Amino acid sequence: MEETTTQAVTVPDTYNSNLLVTYKVIRGYSDAEYATDKVASIEWDLHNGRQSQKTVGVLNSKIDTVKDIIGEAYADSDDQETLRAIAEALGIDLTREVEWSATIEVSGTITLDLLADSDTDVEQEIYDNLYVDSQNGQIEIVDTEVTNVREN
Repeated sequence: MEETTTQAVTVPDTYNSNLLVTYKVIRGYSDAEYATDKVASIEWDLHNGRQSQKTVGVLNSKIDTVKDIIGEAYADSDDQETLRAIAEALGIDLTREVEWSATIEVSGTITLDLLADSDTDVEQEIYDNLYVDSQNGQIEIVDTEVTNVREN
């Protein structure tokens, strides 16, 4: 047979739930305020704060689910206006992520020091120093590959 054991919570002898405590209240970036309250009241505030955090997590999860549903249904929906209103009410951006690839041909010049190493590998210089970037914050460059380097 399994035996279950429970541990009794012992309250310290010095614990006083009616003790008045002064503490700092931080509200955003404004100057802090100081409040005085009973320990029991602070404990309830902390408990309610933890419960609120749990609720926020659950609601954010539900909003993410609604976002997925709207994203999947939006293009084929006969009632895009309602879907747009729901998305706006829940703070959902109506966007979609598209994977893409592109081919870019680049030409240019490179200056090589003739007095330095005459064995400069032009191809390797291009591979090592050519890169692609985006001027648009909504375009993410995931991978680049330099191929077909040749001297003209």
